[in-house]
Amino acid sequence: MAGEQAERTTIDAAEVAQFAAIADEWWDPRGKFKPLHKFNPTRLAYLRHRIGAHFGKNAAEASPFAGLRVLDIGCGGGLLCEPMARLGATVVGADAAERNVKVAAVHAEQSGLSIDYRHTTAEALAAAGERFDIVLNMEVVEHVADINLFMAACAAMVKPGGVMVTATINRTLKAFALAIVGAEYVLGWVPRGTHHYDKFVRPSELAAALRLTGMAISEYTGVSYNPVADEWRLGKDLDVNYMAFATRPA
Repeated sequence: MAGEQAERTTIDAAEVAQFAAIADEWWDPRGKFKPLHKFNPTRLAYLRHRIGAHFGKNAAEASPFAGLRVLDIGCGGGLLCEPMARLGATVVGADAAERNVKVAAVHAEQSGLSIDYRHTTAEALAAAGERFDIVLNMEVVEHVADINLFMAACAAMVKPGGVMVTATINRTLKAFALAIVGAEYVLGWVPRGTHHYDKFVRPSELAAALRLTGMAISEYTGVSYNPVADEWRLGKDLDVNYMAFATRPA
């Protein structure tokens, strides 16, 4: 049993390789990560408001996250790490793809930002005793090999009174039609094969994965694309993209 436990990993090698292959395009707003660049302002506004409210910070201040330590797990090229650092947070960005981390580190240096980027996994960070006020778990869970292990490792790193924000895709027919058929095959927003329907995560499954960690989801927020306005908006529709705000009691 101990041997089986030691072999468990959150890493899906094929998923890591796929993102590593296009790592050089992370900061190209017209490249393969164009959807994330358009999505980023919406999720950042949500984080600034919701996390600020949780910690009693004034979101209107220039550095509302000063004094808070943040982990962006599955950070990719650092699209969220950099704005979080600009908001005053002490940021650690971790990714299983070494090439992603290298791209992120170079861009941060060019931007004059101090961000601690690491080529590692959630379970390794948790085992090392790392602790954070905020864990950002954004667009990652639908790419890992073991969601229960991944969520347990992420939750273990949240300090008492801290939060974890998870963004992912619901496993619904609507999500299949929009996130896979539409985004990958019709519109070409992301490379074909980026998403796999069977790895999409229902809100109830996310809650179940957290049930034994001492954390609980207090809020779900839907994120929908409006083609007329060409923008992403927050709302109550969880059928495709959604975010979950989880807290650990102080």
